[in-house]
Amino acid sequence: MHIEITVDIEADPATVWEELIDVERWPEWTASMREVKRLDTGPMALGSRARIRQPKMPVLVWEVTGFEEGREFTWSSHSAGVSTAGIHRVSANPDGTSTVFLAVDQTGVLAPLVGLFTGAQTRRYLGLEAHGLKHRSEGA
Repeated sequence: MHIEITVDIEADPATVWEELIDVERWPEWTASMREVKRLDTGPMALGSRARIRQPKMPVLVWEVTGFEEGREFTWSSHSAGVSTAGIHRVSANPDGTSTVFLAVDQTGVLAPLVGLFTGAQTRRYLGLEAHGLKHRSEGA
């Protein structure tokens, strides 16, 4: 399963990035998150981990598997038969605003079945996250 969304944000990329990597504060601006708890200290970086509680979803631990400061991070979570990657990318526009790309990729033997049951909800949550980040960043 692959789901993606792109949103333009009337804020500079540094502002958007700061909101995006402050993962413990995500529940303040998106209804798709109940709790995000960092499991390590220091700034977000390759190997950082967080436990996420979402409505109607199992609690999962995510680990940052790709990181480019100020631009992009990818984190992954694994459960029986399914690996999920979340991609978060901030791009600068010529006028100083930002474009954000968010995506979820699921692979593994059970990914088609999980996608069948959770695809619509995952799509909805990704939309909530994109538009919540837009609202938060534009109001910051």
